[in-house]
Amino acid sequence: MKIIKTLFDSVKCIEMPRFDDERGSFIKWYDDRSFTEQGISACFKESYFSISDKDVIRGMHFQVPPADHEKCVSVSHGAVRDVILDIRKNSSSYGEAKEIILSAENHLALFIPRGFAHGFVSLEDHTIMNYLVATVYSPEHDKVIRWNSFAYDWKIQDPIISKRDKEAELFVDFKSPFEQ
Repeated sequence: MKIIKTLFDSVKCIEMPRFDDERGSFIKWYDDRSFTEQGISACFKESYFSISDKDVIRGMHFQVPPADHEKCVSVSHGAVRDVILDIRKNSSSYGEAKEIILSAENHLALFIPRGFAHGFVSLEDHTIMNYLVATVYSPEHDKVIRWNSFAYDWKIQDPIISKRDKEAELFVDFKSPFEQ
């Protein structure tokens, strides 16, 4: 495992080890020791995955304190344009969004610390996004910023979006509880 890029000061793009042979591929997408060696410390509490068809947008999701968390995401089938929004109110990059392509092909993972909203658009049918999160899901702390209410071009004409994400709070109205 090695960090190949940093989006913002603490969002890390990780190249996961991939081993190929005549049977196919084996990818180690989390190794606590390797994460620690790269300066990433997180104690993950839950793991889950989503399956999305092409043009589905999920986001921009996060949990607020005291249930806020780090997360690590990767794609095991298909591809996404992953989007991270800085919601740390004292950050010099507050309100900025950055993107990266995550796919089964490139076997990249993204470590997202507290203070960032996360979302993605699926670029292929049946894309599987994997999540490791450092806190247990808490409905009362689970928040969403509307996907099209901040400065980011999703590069899509007719996205498929859940009712919850369509009706989410606008970024301009969001009062961030996150410091730097």
